[in-house]
Amino acid sequence: MSHLEEYEYLIKRSRRFYDTALIQMEKEFYDLAAFSLEQSLQLYLKAFLLKMGLEYPRTHSIRRLLELIYEISRNEEIERLMRDFLLELAILEDVYITARYIPREYKKEEVLRIKRAADEVMEAVRKASG
Repeated sequence: MSHLEEYEYLIKRSRRFYDTALIQMEKEFYDLAAFSLEQSLQLYLKAFLLKMGLEYPRTHSIRRLLELIYEISRNEEIERLMRDFLLELAILEDVYITARYIPREYKKEEVLRIKRAADEVMEAVRKASG
């Protein structure tokens, strides 16, 4: 699979996870919505690392992936979002682990906050990558 094909595949999967999160939120399945948002953002960041000419590391750390994008782009908006959404991004990383191993409920407000963080990060990354 070429980098372009992998990029397109990751973007498509990211969008599917995002759409799934919206449906899960409507049904008040907040634990599943949080997981879907994490997966969506993780795949999105990996796709844009490919687009920017970098092989993405085999990590699930959203903060690490975002740091790599910042290191390449030096985009001030991304730097600001990493700071402003520090807690939301940490929660998203925890979602990956808790979804598999630890029973954890999420409140609607928590999911809305991580959704907002994911939305703003994705938009900033899209703009920064040209």
